Amino acid sequence: MVLHRLLNRSRDPRLPPGQHETKNFPVLQYGPVPKIDKATWSLKVGGSVENPVNWTWDQFQNLPMIELKTDIHCVTSWSKFDTSWRGVGLDAIIERVKPKPTAKVLFARCYDDYSTNVPIEDVKGGQAIVATRYEGSEIEGKHGGPARLLVPHLYFWKSAKWLRELEFLDFDDQGFWETKAYHNYGDPWKEQRYRSS
Repeated sequence: MVLHRLLNRSRDPRLPPGQHETKNFPVLQYGPVPKIDKATWSLKVGGSVENPVNWTWDQFQNLPMIELKTDIHCVTSWSKFDTSWRGVGLDAIIERVKPKPTAKVLFARCYDDYSTNVPIEDVKGGQAIVATRYEGSEIEGKHGGPARLLVPHLYFWKSAKWLRELEFLDFDDQGFWETKAYHNYGDPWKEQRYRSS
């Protein structure tokens, strides 16, 4: 009992239950890292919106960029503190495409056919960006470059690598891991790892 109390007292309050801190940046994905040429990269944003767009890399780089310093948490139990990112805030994207009032979910599709779903309320208010830089440098391919979704308050599988499309949906739809028994929402503080949790 005394040991249990000591362990809890020494635990960093930023560490969700069931997680351990890592200083590394583990590389995890289902398949191989896709080769993406920025000359042909594009980000399509559409669905239930008034102004669908399809940005080239250069056009995307001309959008307002913001910095985000945040902790990240992987469902495989690692957490990394104080990571620094730069990219286009989802608030700026939402302002440009104007989702219809019926839109409820942001569905991300990627160059490796990966996908994931996030409630729109979870990407507003500075909570999420489309990141193009990590720790001051372009994001490496193995970490999702040239651009990835970053929704750091949810488990990291929601921060889809190699982003190619964002679709605003009027209904919820499950992505790659969600169809394979991962939790539909993925809150690390509630340990929402799997559908039964």
